[in-house]
Amino acid sequence: MSTIQYRDVENLKVYNLLCDLHIRIWELTKSWPRAERFELTSQVLRSSNSSPAQLAEKNADRHIKNRMEGVNRSRGEAEETVHHLRISKRKSYITEEDFQSLKSSYQECICMLNGLEKNLESTLPVSERKYVHESDPEYHVDIPSGYPVTEDLPLPSNL
Repeated sequence: MSTIQYRDVENLKVYNLLCDLHIRIWELTKSWPRAERFELTSQVLRSSNSSPAQLAEKNADRHIKNRMEGVNRSRGEAEETVHHLRISKRKSYITEEDFQSLKSSYQECICMLNGLEKNLESTLPVSERKYVHESDPEYHVDIPSGYPVTEDLPLPSNL
């Protein structure tokens, strides 16, 4: 009789960090204006909870590409949460210090999600991989990224 392997989502450090961040945000939103209850408060709570929920939903999927999709969606929800936090800072609902702390924590999680996605993708045949490697000679930029041009990162000459 073989042992069935099950990878519990709670074994993922990034999942636990994202859950902790949701609780921190929930605590912060308790003091926000009642008028924001169905607007910004609802949006930031939904996206901050959706990020770990996406990991939980796809964690046990037997198809690697579906797991990768869960990681990708989790990353998108984390980015959305940072946006909502930025707006809440601009509306003076949270301090600059709280915003920077939460943003830094979300950036750490996003890096972990990137690593998780890369690890999952490494199990696929090379022909099925989609992760873009900037060091790949075929990698190129056809359109401006929207980021400011700096001396360290000039736009391609073909634009």
